Amino acid sequence: MSGATLVVARRIAALGTAVILIGPAPALAQGATLARDSLAARAASAPGRPVAAPDTLAPRLPVVRRDALAAGDAEGIAAADSLAGGEAMAINPAAPVPAPPPRDYVAEARANFTAENRSYAGTRTALGFVEPFYALLVALLILFSGLAAKLRDLACRLSRRLYFQVLVFLTLYTVVDFVLGFPFAWYQGYALERQYGLSTQSFAAWLGDEGKGVGVTLIVYGLVPVLWLIYRAIARWPRGWWFPVALGTLPLILAGALIQPLVIDPLYNRFTPLHDQHLKGRILELAAWGDVPARNVYEVDKSEQTVKYNAYVNGFGASQRIVLWDTTLRGMREDEILFVVGHEMGHYRLGHIWRGIVLYSLGSFLLFFLISRFAGGTLRRFGSHWDIRELKDVASMPLLAAMLSLFSLVGQPVINAYSRRVEHEADAFAVELTRDNDAGARAFLKLGSQNRDDPEPSRFVTFYQYSHPPLMERIRFALAYRPWEQGKPNRYFHRPTARR
Repeated sequence: MSGATLVVARRIAALGTAVILIGPAPALAQGATLARDSLAARAASAPGRPVAAPDTLAPRLPVVRRDALAAGDAEGIAAADSLAGGEAMAINPAAPVPAPPPRDYVAEARANFTAENRSYAGTRTALGFVEPFYALLVALLILFSGLAAKLRDLACRLSRRLYFQVLVFLTLYTVVDFVLGFPFAWYQGYALERQYGLSTQSFAAWLGDEGKGVGVTLIVYGLVPVLWLIYRAIARWPRGWWFPVALGTLPLILAGALIQPLVIDPLYNRFTPLHDQHLKGRILELAAWGDVPARNVYEVDKSEQTVKYNAYVNGFGASQRIVLWDTTLRGMREDEILFVVGHEMGHYRLGHIWRGIVLYSLGSFLLFFLISRFAGGTLRRFGSHWDIRELKDVASMPLLAAMLSLFSLVGQPVINAYSRRVEHEADAFAVELTRDNDAGARAFLKLGSQNRDDPEPSRFVTFYQYSHPPLMERIRFALAYRPWEQGKPNRYFHRPTARR
């Protein structure tokens, strides 16, 4: 979707879905097996070099070290000593095996942020700032060109009933808006992702998804008479319409959160119950330990569109589910996936979806109040230029869309601050549930590297655009947060009393 109308649809859909994306994680609290597997896999994946048998090494060690000493070669001395240690361990199997040096995840995250990744992340950041203004510009162009009035006249000639006038105008306006917004949407959603090797879609498949977005907009706001009800309220209560409209957002948000996983999401991807039965069993163990219902764990074929990693939780009641992208399942290890799932369980246990629904519902009262006040004043100033005299005129639809985009833009930092807070809470829950700090750090590292994220964005960019804590903050937190080692209680995960 693109342009003002489709941006409006996205923002309202965001209110209705409370979908929470994530950034990966550790393993089960009973993770002795996982810890052993982790060490074994790390040893297997470490770049090794062949070591000669002890009887072959023994005569060479003094010579190697003597030559290194003579040359003043510190690295050679260290290497010789290392070989000597290896010989001692071979001769005395009971000697303690030194632990491998800890990985410097912070350094790895910085090293992964290559010049190419920096270019991609910088472009995405710039587009994130431009997008709302581009949508606003498209809406103003439709108004000042007189096109909105012409579309209104056509809709009125086709029908005298308000419902059909709204439906016809919405259809025409959405098509025009899509065409005008297409260059930006194409570059942001397709060309840029293909340029950096992140998209796996053909242009036809991407365009098909965009077309589906247009169709969803027309059905949700046109055939389902959402906009018709808004214009009825404006006509009946010219100054106080904002209150019943805001009041009506609560059932709309609830309906959106309920039906999106069941109706809308399957339009774009195929969702199936998790295929890996072993992993499913581990997830069920983790859910039982955390007292979280995990009967609905799905995988989705996002590899049809992208190589990025992600997972999320959405819906409520019968539609609530944890969804793992198939790219995540292929690219992350089991303990990392379990941490990801633990993060999503945190969203469930901490009530983040319901809290989000309440927050967005309350925020809609302020949003629509501001729109009602500013839209009226704007019409008095520019209405004669647009041939729009009253807000109840369906030609005011681009103006309402522009106002919604503008005030959503102003309020975005507040929404993002709240989102970063709940994401941090879910990170902490996952650490407390799994007690696998290393898997959490590894999962965050993989997420950032695969998605080409900036691990250390500026404070302003974080404040304005980031719905999740920056990557480096999450890695450091995952490594450092160990309340059980300090005798402190958990902040978020508390086992049921019956299991203590």
